[in-house]
Amino acid sequence: MAGAGACAYGALYERNAYTLRRLSVPALAAGSRPLRVLHLSDLHVTARQRDKLAWLADLARLVPDLVALTGDVLRAEEARGPLLTALAPLYSFPGVFVPGNNDYFVPTLTSPRRYLSRSEAAEPTGAPLDWAGFARDLVAASGWTELTNTRAVLAAGGSRIDVRGVDDARLRRDRPDLVAGAAQPGTQLALGLSHTPEPRVLDAFTADGVGLILSGHTHGGQIRLPGVGALVSNCGLDRSRVRGLSRHATAAGASWLHVSPGLGTSPFAPVRLGCRPEATLLCLTAASSA
Repeated sequence: MAGAGACAYGALYERNAYTLRRLSVPALAAGSRPLRVLHLSDLHVTARQRDKLAWLADLARLVPDLVALTGDVLRAEEARGPLLTALAPLYSFPGVFVPGNNDYFVPTLTSPRRYLSRSEAAEPTGAPLDWAGFARDLVAASGWTELTNTRAVLAAGGSRIDVRGVDDARLRRDRPDLVAGAAQPGTQLALGLSHTPEPRVLDAFTADGVGLILSGHTHGGQIRLPGVGALVSNCGLDRSRVRGLSRHATAAGASWLHVSPGLGTSPFAPVRLGCRPEATLLCLTAASSA
């Protein structure tokens, strides 16, 4: 009975208990003014999710300096129009985005062992989704910058930011080599986006001096148990870092890593337990103020 009650709570309440988390990150160059970054990920939107779409639209009240969307935004083609409408209030602010593995294919039921493996590559079998078309529509509507295996410099909140991103690492479409290199001179932050926080991508970004890496994909484990935490990471990242802020350290240095728990779930596991759906407002400050 206790197990059934927990499942009912996770499926009927917690997966719809959308939450805003605020975090401070000392990632900017010395002397920089604070920068507010709204990190969204793993929306997994369907056209009928009116409460989720309304909650997304209301986030514009936060007045972020930059919006960062790290993939897995759609679950079906018919969600494109409703999602673009819901995001419209955020178009007043600069934005960057990359795709996730579920932006290319309609989700299908797969063996649970793939979620238990930390390194097995995804082999999508669902019908294709038109990610390229959605990305074009999003850029046209918002003016945001798509960072699929590319990099750019943009202005936000009075700062110049070196931004770079990769295609999804779960599908092995990532090309860190195409965005490699030190941050452009005169920028206050090097920011990297990768939907899946695979260590090889994190290592490459860190080696190039990226100060903050934003990812999603893990859903924070989606089910977290007291004293245990996340049961799975669904990627090569260790389970202890599948949600929230941590340091990613290599021999070349260290970067801040923020992994968003995201706002959605798999349609085949529509439950969250100990891991509410979240958006995160990151207040970036100068590193010297840490």
